Amino acid sequence: MPFDGMVISAVVTELKEKIINGKIDKIYQTEMDEINILIRCFKEKYKLLISASSNHPRIHLTKGDKENPQVPPMFCMLLRKHLQGGKIVDIRQKEFERIIMIDVESYDELGCISIKQLVIEIMGKHSNIILLDKSKKIKILDSIKRISADINRYREILPGKPYIAPPTHGKENPLNLNVNSLILLFEKATLGTPVYKAIYTSIQGISPLAAKEICFRANICDDEPISNLSYNHYKILWTELKNFIGSTFTPNIIISKDDKHIVDFYSVILKSYEAIYDFTIFNSISNVLEEYYIKKDLFNRLKQKSTDLRKLVTNTITKLYSKKQKLQEELITATKSQKYKIFGELLTAYLHLIKKGDTEIEVVNFYDANGNTVKIPLDTKLTPAQNAQNYFKKYTKSKNAIKEKQYQLQETDYEIKYFENLLHDIENASNLTDLEEIRNELIEEGYIKKKKNLVSNKKNTINKPLSFISSDGFQILVGKNNKQNDQLTLKTASKKDFWFHTKDIPGSHVIVICNNREIPERTILEAAEIAAFHSKGKMSSNVPVDYTQVKNVKKPSGAKPGMVIYENYKTVYITPRKNITEILDKNKSKSN
Repeated sequence: MPFDGMVISAVVTELKEKIINGKIDKIYQTEMDEINILIRCFKEKYKLLISASSNHPRIHLTKGDKENPQVPPMFCMLLRKHLQGGKIVDIRQKEFERIIMIDVESYDELGCISIKQLVIEIMGKHSNIILLDKSKKIKILDSIKRISADINRYREILPGKPYIAPPTHGKENPLNLNVNSLILLFEKATLGTPVYKAIYTSIQGISPLAAKEICFRANICDDEPISNLSYNHYKILWTELKNFIGSTFTPNIIISKDDKHIVDFYSVILKSYEAIYDFTIFNSISNVLEEYYIKKDLFNRLKQKSTDLRKLVTNTITKLYSKKQKLQEELITATKSQKYKIFGELLTAYLHLIKKGDTEIEVVNFYDANGNTVKIPLDTKLTPAQNAQNYFKKYTKSKNAIKEKQYQLQETDYEIKYFENLLHDIENASNLTDLEEIRNELIEEGYIKKKKNLVSNKKNTINKPLSFISSDGFQILVGKNNKQNDQLTLKTASKKDFWFHTKDIPGSHVIVICNNREIPERTILEAAEIAAFHSKGKMSSNVPVDYTQVKNVKKPSGAKPGMVIYENYKTVYITPRKNITEILDKNKSKSN
């Protein structure tokens, strides 16, 4: 997340356009390290979010709402005292650093105009929001994070202390550089230092990502040691640096071409990324940041909420596979029981040859085609007839064990299939409700204990399935978990609609709503592709997908959620395209 000088510059430009001369109406501290400022400017209302979070520090306009604490923290009360009702008279970036300064004109206790300054330092875990009194030699009034001398002797951030800006570490403002000063700056670095590292460690506000972009634009390998640079290289590098920081802002979110997940964001288009990523362009850097952090927050919460579910399901699958292996070994042992029957019959035939105290007897095996002999162990505590009966009992017991082991293996395979489907659903959950439905299912099936204080809500509705429109205008519905699959196949779909599912691969139930129309070949292939895409085989080629009319799909009595049997089906083999959902999504707008 390169919240660097370029992004800060874009944010400052936007804030100047929208909230300069605005009046501060209200201030809330929604988190321990986050404030929201409500601003009125030329009849428009804005909300400015400022976060000093160690993980996601940022500043941008927002439309989001958060619950405000009933009792505002002390820092919030101080901000209200000095800034509420004030007028924003200036917003600027400190040189090219990740620091924004907002000047607010307000009246003090004596009714005199005074200037208070809100300093926002976007510095990773050292991020802070600091309120200064500019009329008193830039004295600190307070900060959202207080820093004592015990933590930082160079720079105390405490009420009453003078404000000292973060150290520059010898970095220069890129706006003040020319070719010769760039050369002098790089001469301070170690000769073997790669070009891109020399850029971001020597120049203010340039992130490693931006440094690599500048090298790309200059057609210089970013790992090239600076000792290999000629004067002409420096000239090109300085030109591209100047062009880069002077670029017209094109706020964008960077998206993976493969699975379309959000990779990053930036304030200009990164040419070095054009061949490997897609870009979604916005007209506002605040909209980019809002979208990015909402998705990031959702991703983190989904990851956090799904961890215990994923662990439970994967552990259960591991145990089931171990159980299956043990059952298979026991079945192999049990299938050797035929010899017990032979031993019993041979002993019965040769009873007269067995002497008291014999531990074994060797007799001709008349079941052997070659007439070979076989040694039969004997229990000296039993009579010859009892030894024969003992082998018949072992045979009967083993024969019964075979049936039991085969049944247990069938049940274990069934459970493995069920839990692999659950794991697929967990990994593809797109919101917290999807995960909650899976959790409730595991509670109902007895795999998770229900919390005593949890109030049951039987009126809970099942989340809506995904919906697409085929190229022929047929609606395609996709279940996102077992409960939705059951609802979709057994209740929503009519008997003449078509049902699709990957063959022997965990995945979603897919329904094509026919409305008494004949389903075209193209729609069959598109629905099959959607089924393959929403399965564990989405990254594979030639994925087998079975399809049949819903009337041929049945749920056995006592079957687990999402588990069905079907007959009279056909199979197609599909290689799902990575953008199939986007292609079919476009059909929605055509049909509207």
